[in-house]
Amino acid sequence: MKTLAELGRAVAEQRKKRGLPQGQVARQSGLTQESLSRFENGQLSEFGSRKLLAVLAVLGLEMNFTEVGMSGTLDELRLERGGA
Repeated sequence: MKTLAELGRAVAEQRKKRGLPQGQVARQSGLTQESLSRFENGQLSEFGSRKLLAVLAVLGLEMNFTEVGMSGTLDELRLERGGA
């Protein structure tokens, strides 16, 4: 992911995959639902690391780092991991 909007969409996808309502994730993360919604929809110019880590924790996710140029596109990664 290279943009905040892409990150927001990925978080939304993971939240929906887990069947969690946006309001519940927002509440448990200490955010407003409006703030989480704007993040997921790419409508924020910044989203602090504390907020991101809180959302990821609620979703049971963690961040990993990959050197630039070492990863493929999202579609290539999905195929590599056997996803659709």
